[in-house]
Amino acid sequence: QVQLVESGGGLVQAGGSLRLSCAASGRTFSSYTVAWFRQAPGKEREFVGAIRWSDASTHYADSVKGRFTISRDKNTVSLQMNSLKPEDTAVYSCAAKLSVSTWYTGTNVYPYWGQGTQVTVSS
Repeated sequence: QVQLVESGGGLVQAGGSLRLSCAASGRTFSSYTVAWFRQAPGKEREFVGAIRWSDASTHYADSVKGRFTISRDKNTVSLQMNSLKPEDTAVYSCAAKLSVSTWYTGTNVYPYWGQGTQVTVSS
């Protein structure tokens, strides 16, 4: 069993930056892919990006490519968000699954989830 805890959300002005963290307990991330998803009010949860712990390879949604960066260190995965826009406002959650060669962006394949953290970007 993997327990995930996010931290780092908050309120920021458009153009600003925030860094979210996802810490694991109960098991190390070494065999896992860790993804970030977000859900805005009235919208479906969407894939933001993911990192494969074994080789630190990453995959991003087009909407955040070049602005968001996912990294890993000491059983924590971070999501660095730069050049934030009001449309980035959402509850951000990390999720984990055992790694395979394919990048999965659907929520249903990730069995482990954190509780989520609110990110609000004001215009």
